[in-house]
Amino acid sequence: MPIYEYKCNSCGHRFERLQSFSEEPVKACPRCGGDVRKLISHSSFILKGTGWYATDYARKNGGNSSSTSVSSSNPSSKSSCSSCSATSCSTCSSS
Repeated sequence: MPIYEYKCNSCGHRFERLQSFSEEPVKACPRCGGDVRKLISHSSFILKGTGWYATDYARKNGGNSSSTSVSSSNPSSKSSCSSCSATSCSTCSSS
């Protein structure tokens, strides 16, 4: 449940209430009974890691920008192995 912050228009008293989304907002100040207004507070919700931005979502390697494939790092280089697409393959070149 979210915590809502209110401020009294009459006495300036600031207070918080833990309320569900379906509850009616507070209308009276607990100190003086005056009208209150809901304040917009900073959120403690933080998105960390990869995948939260449009640039991260489009990456084919899962968001890890440090690893690159051979074919994408130098597309103009031709492979030296006929069996696979590696430029130097110890497994295929020995057979």
